[in-house]
Amino acid sequence: MYILAGLGNPGERYRSTRHNIGFIVADRFAERLGCDEPQAIFSGIARDCRSERGRVLVLKPHTFMNRSGVSVSRALNWFKLELDQLIVIYDDLDLPFGEVRLRRRGSPAGHNGLSSIIEQCGSQDIQRLRVGIGRPTVGDTVSYVLSRFNPEEERDLPTVVDHAVDALLFWLDYGLDEAMGRFNGVNVLEPIE
Repeated sequence: MYILAGLGNPGERYRSTRHNIGFIVADRFAERLGCDEPQAIFSGIARDCRSERGRVLVLKPHTFMNRSGVSVSRALNWFKLELDQLIVIYDDLDLPFGEVRLRRRGSPAGHNGLSSIIEQCGSQDIQRLRVGIGRPTVGDTVSYVLSRFNPEEERDLPTVVDHAVDALLFWLDYGLDEAMGRFNGVNVLEPIE
């Protein structure tokens, strides 16, 4: 069994913001796997997915981004899972829009949601899928991550989200090392040379 935790903020105000791309990817993953209906549990919204890949609980913490670890640690503890049975999906300013990057462990690099999970779990050994949102050309980063995608990004968002889901499915099928080799450094919006 695995827990796939997509990070974001609950509520209509945040629904289509860059900071909520973890929620968006989690929803698309659940759609593609044909998961059960959403239910409120573990201070979040979860969908149970059972397929030939095994069982995956898709979790969207509703504790707000800065307290994501509360929800994730509750789910891990309930199912008595190890950290290598968890993968976290979140937005990353340091990656261009269209690029995803899988990692086995590391610091939160300023991401408060991941920081909360690391604090609650007591380890930086958190597998993660970082989804690039790029950096703002003007203005501060807080306003940028809490803003909606621009019209061009909105047009490309389904392609980016499906690319992220492809990486997660590949991870489930072949493991993290193989998935990193295949997806890291690939920008789905750039033409293949």
